[in-house]
Amino acid sequence: MNTAANLVVLLIALMHLYILVLEMFLWDKPRGLKAFGLTPEFAAQTKVLAANQGLYNGFLAAGLLWGLYLGPDGHGVRVFFLSCVLVAGLYGAATANRRILFIQALPAALGLVLVGL
Repeated sequence: MNTAANLVVLLIALMHLYILVLEMFLWDKPRGLKAFGLTPEFAAQTKVLAANQGLYNGFLAAGLLWGLYLGPDGHGVRVFFLSCVLVAGLYGAATANRRILFIQALPAALGLVLVGL
C-alpha cells in the first residue's frame, strides 16, 4: 500500500472530524464564529443546520477511516469517499466559498491521484 496516499487520506479524515466538531459543537462559540466568519446572530439562527452539515462531514471521515482500516481491500472505499469529498468541495467552492476549493477539493484530488498510483 502507498504510505503517502494513506497519510493524505488520514489527514483528510482528520480534517473532516475537525470540521464535524466545529459545525456540531463550536458553531456558535468563538472558535466556530472565527472559523466561518459568522455573527453570533447568524450562528444562533443556523446552529441546527450546521450540526446536520457537521454530521455529514463525520460520515465522510468515517468512510475514509474505514477504507484505511480495510487495508488493500479498502481501495474502492477510499476512492469512493475521496470522490465524495472532492464533489462536496467543488460544490462548496462554487456555491459557498472559494476557499473550500483549497481546503477540501484540492486535498481530495491529491488523495485520489496518490491512491490511484
